[in-house]
Amino acid sequence: MRIGQGIDAHRFVTGRPLVLGGVAIDHDQGLEAHSDGDVVIHALCDALLGAAGLGDIGRHFPDTDAAFAGIDSRILLRRVIASLREQGLAVHNADITIVAQRPRMAAHIPAMVEVLAADMGCPPARVNVKATTTERMGFTGRGEGIAASAVVLLSS
Repeated sequence: MRIGQGIDAHRFVTGRPLVLGGVAIDHDQGLEAHSDGDVVIHALCDALLGAAGLGDIGRHFPDTDAAFAGIDSRILLRRVIASLREQGLAVHNADITIVAQRPRMAAHIPAMVEVLAADMGCPPARVNVKATTTERMGFTGRGEGIAASAVVLLSS
């Protein structure tokens, strides 16, 4: 068994869609990033890569590479999973926390679980997504952006 954790955060920007956990969410702003800005998948990729001892998302998909400009983060997640499989590793479970004052996440979480489980090749029961606010404190509390953290357990 191997454990890994990941954290990501991006600021809101006008004129971009909001995508979290591979799910498009109706909101007046999206997240600024080189890719699609999906902080949920970015934190998850970092946790997966960390557990496997493969560095971090920036090492594998640098924001200086035009090939990753605007890329769907689900593609990145599937590539990370392929790398894990090459090492004989599989996702045992993943626990993800979204930190956002807005928009509300509860209605979107079941779809996120389904998407993430499908991309990781594990049963949805092994993927947990939850959301919290910071009670209007800090950048997420002021509605300036969204953060996410992930913890994963890999098995061989």
